[in-house]
Amino acid sequence: MSDTTEGSPSYSRTPRTTPTRYKDRATWEQAAIHAILDSAYICHLGFVVDGAPVVLPTIYARVGSRLYVHGSTGSRPMRSASGEQGMPVCVTVTQVDALVLTKSAFNHSVNFRSVVAHGTAHQVTDPQELDVALAALVDHAIPGRSSEVRPANAKELAATAVLRLELDEVSAKTRDDDASDDAEDADLPHWSGLIPVTTVHGTPVPHDDRTVPLPAHLRSYPR
Repeated sequence: MSDTTEGSPSYSRTPRTTPTRYKDRATWEQAAIHAILDSAYICHLGFVVDGAPVVLPTIYARVGSRLYVHGSTGSRPMRSASGEQGMPVCVTVTQVDALVLTKSAFNHSVNFRSVVAHGTAHQVTDPQELDVALAALVDHAIPGRSSEVRPANAKELAATAVLRLELDEVSAKTRDDDASDDAEDADLPHWSGLIPVTTVHGTPVPHDDRTVPLPAHLRSYPR
């Protein structure tokens, strides 16, 4: 479900998606949430097994308001999510944009963009949806790549599993501010400011066949 905030489509707010601190940094706007999800590569999938919490890093892709999370058919989350009841999960994505240095140790911080999604994940079993999900997982990192490579064969598909999570209970939280020094610290002889953090993509390096020209979708990289 979604509502509308200031004319922009938004996901519904719930107690689990409403932060208890720095509420002004939170948003439920779909466009903002989708932009963060589309800008990162790795998510962290949290779930409970035998009463103990487990958090696994993995790749993912967004298709509309649906998140696809990659895994192996033999992994614990895939086994738990294979039934009709699915598996309760929490999926998080974080991008770090700057280290925030202040004159006091306490006020140090990080500029970031993050998304937290709660819900029940289900293993994708429909062959057509699985094709869409696997192509999205490849194209999420390298747009256009899925049409330029050999698709997975039967053996590879048997070893690969994908979780589907509907983005219903989801929010984003960001910090995009300068360093904030306390007034009493203003004259201290310590440096304060920002150290920007960026991801740099290098020139593609061929593996072994240097006669294959660099494809167009890589010549235009980074995304």
